Amino acid sequence: MGISQEFQLSEPSKPLTGYLKNTAATFFGIDDFDHYRTLKAHVDQSLAQTLSEREHPTSGILPGELLKAFQPLDLDVPLNDFVAALEELKPLYLDHAILFHHQDYVAHLNCPILDVSLAAEHLASALNTAVETWDQSAGGTWIEQHLINWLAKRAGLPEDADGVFTSGGSQSNMMAMLLAREQAFARADSETPHQRLARYRVLCSEDSHFSIQQACMLLGMGKQAAIRVPCTDQRCMDVSALEASLAAMLSNGEIPIAIVATAGTTDFGAIDPLVDIARLSRQYQCHFHVDAAYGGGLLLSKQQRQRLAGIEAADSVTLDFHKFAFQPVACSALLVRDTAMMAPLAHHADYLNPLEQALAGTPDLVNKSLQTTRRFDALKLWVTLRTLGPDALGEMIDTLVSKTARLGEWMVNQADIELLAAPSISTLVFRFHAPRHDDDTLDEVNRQIRSRLARSKRAMVAATRCQGRQYLKFTLLNPRGDVDQLARLVADIVAMGHEVLQQMQSSR
Repeated sequence: MGISQEFQLSEPSKPLTGYLKNTAATFFGIDDFDHYRTLKAHVDQSLAQTLSEREHPTSGILPGELLKAFQPLDLDVPLNDFVAALEELKPLYLDHAILFHHQDYVAHLNCPILDVSLAAEHLASALNTAVETWDQSAGGTWIEQHLINWLAKRAGLPEDADGVFTSGGSQSNMMAMLLAREQAFARADSETPHQRLARYRVLCSEDSHFSIQQACMLLGMGKQAAIRVPCTDQRCMDVSALEASLAAMLSNGEIPIAIVATAGTTDFGAIDPLVDIARLSRQYQCHFHVDAAYGGGLLLSKQQRQRLAGIEAADSVTLDFHKFAFQPVACSALLVRDTAMMAPLAHHADYLNPLEQALAGTPDLVNKSLQTTRRFDALKLWVTLRTLGPDALGEMIDTLVSKTARLGEWMVNQADIELLAAPSISTLVFRFHAPRHDDDTLDEVNRQIRSRLARSKRAMVAATRCQGRQYLKFTLLNPRGDVDQLARLVADIVAMGHEVLQQMQSSR
């Protein structure tokens, strides 16, 4: 079939590359590599300037203040100059970007990143590898699959285990709940699967990640399908309460299809009793999922690996390497016990991954992913492991666990600090607590402490609510720095708390 007259090029003999070079646009490749190196040199210079000028993890700017800088900008009018565009970014982004590598950043599960992983990230981005099909990925396919096999072995899963890299823990949890639902559908007897859907239930601890509730909603079961099981004083799922919930469900005609154990809760880093939960999962024929987005890093540790005993019984496991393995966002994976479990994710499109291609043995990773276009996120972990080795990562994790434990022991003895629970991995939930002040007052004081720490640029700490009360939270993911540096931050928090209290009293 020929090209219709109206779509023919007016100058068919004009080379496309010549046309592009007549504009300001160039593309990554050997022809314009010198130009690319010049651009990268400017980027490196801008990064170096940012890192050298910034003394604090935050600039302290408020959303409304930064918004004003964007209002006069018109994206329809280009600057026509890369250096000018970088200079424009300085007050918009670089001056205010949160610095996760800074030792006074102790807020969320954002880790400092290894330079080898960043270099590998740059390599994958430059080549723009997409790993969904073999003809877009080639060696990238085998790098990801080899990593998945290695991770499954680390977790103690069977030889026929499988998995895929994902955009993050939320997507991994979503996929795990999808596979659990499909397994339940396959077990449906006289009723159709959708007749049973409203009765499906997923059990998780009250401290589990919100993505479990979100997944239940997106999968048509409704948020109410996620049953939150109470935790013990150590913030782990209460196995007795879990067993009682399972028995009650059967009596009520509800159908438990999955139990989610968390290995490293977001707030407390608590690890649910995996062995006991695995036993109940088998007894009640439930899919056993372990959300180890945070605690999965312990698989790399020789000292801490035994704390994940029972993970080998999981039907699926969530892992996030951009939390506890010092990788750039995003670097995550879902592991499954049996490669056949991933069959519901496969779809063969003639334009992408035709069935005959699969039957011929071509390894197309799109057949086990919710994503089609997918970045080569496995490369940075691969290069990290090949450069440093897993033991080096494990030792850094051991350092963090030890440092957190020592800081927790010190905080217990501080008169104006209330530590809510002994640390499990590398998080500490606490609050400024002055005697003779009611809880409502202390809630407000702790809220103000956090905002003042950020506004003054002193530090970035997280906040959470537990048992209806306001708490502060340290999330320690930086192996550098020592306990003394963190103790000074706690001392500043106490001093700031007393200052806020004094101001509140004087204003009454």
